[in-house]
Amino acid sequence: MQLTTESNSHYDNLESKNISQLLHAMNQEDCSVPQAVQKALPQIEAFLAAAMVRMRNGGKIFYIGAGTSGRLGVLDASEIPPTFGAPKDWFIGLIAGGDHALRNPVEFAEDNLQQAWKDMQVYSIDKQDIVVGIAASGTTPYVMGGLKSAQTAGCLTGCIVCNIGSPVAAAAMFPMEIVVGPEFVTGSTRLKSGTATKLVLNMISTTLMIQMGRVKGNRMVDMQLANRKLVQRGTKMVMEALQLDEKTAHELLQQQGSVRKAIDFFKTKNNI
Repeated sequence: MQLTTESNSHYDNLESKNISQLLHAMNQEDCSVPQAVQKALPQIEAFLAAAMVRMRNGGKIFYIGAGTSGRLGVLDASEIPPTFGAPKDWFIGLIAGGDHALRNPVEFAEDNLQQAWKDMQVYSIDKQDIVVGIAASGTTPYVMGGLKSAQTAGCLTGCIVCNIGSPVAAAAMFPMEIVVGPEFVTGSTRLKSGTATKLVLNMISTTLMIQMGRVKGNRMVDMQLANRKLVQRGTKMVMEALQLDEKTAHELLQQQGSVRKAIDFFKTKNNI
């Protein structure tokens, strides 16, 4: 198959360009990414509608990928507990080669068709779960094998790819194909493809967490109070929600441990 992600860049002689020229050219290319994501919104919506049913019935989401794709999946999954106060096993990010591969390349790890399924079994994957394969090229064996095994086991499967008609898309029930075109540096899918992948992962996790009741209004009411900045943010939320002064709101937040609990406790206590 012809991989758009491997097509020649629209730019050449990059080494002869100055900093300003490089920045403007890269920015010009990056501007096309949101439009590519927009074209795929129906695919993303279809996946999320099906995934939401599974999550409400206790299913968890696995992201599987290699290289940049795997790192982006692990990043998104790791941010769910602190951002939304969700259980750690709601989103699980797996990268070919294991956690060591987050910082170091692991040769040929992505070429193993069976390893992704083995990696998921460590987390007691079952037929209620959801598996999202992430592969810019759409040809990564680690991802293909994981999706096929997951689908055979009864899991819901989706994928994020940046080529049309890829083997990874064929292995998924709900392919999400974000075609961003040739990369600024030919074949460097950490660029536009990586940006597109991050945007779609943002949509997937944020939409699901909103639908699961982890956002109230537009606020992260279940976020973990893990540092001073987040405590200040939470205090402000409590102040605004209950019309309290800063000192009272801060004390209430510290006593109850989360914005949601602080608001609920105050309203119950005062029959609001």
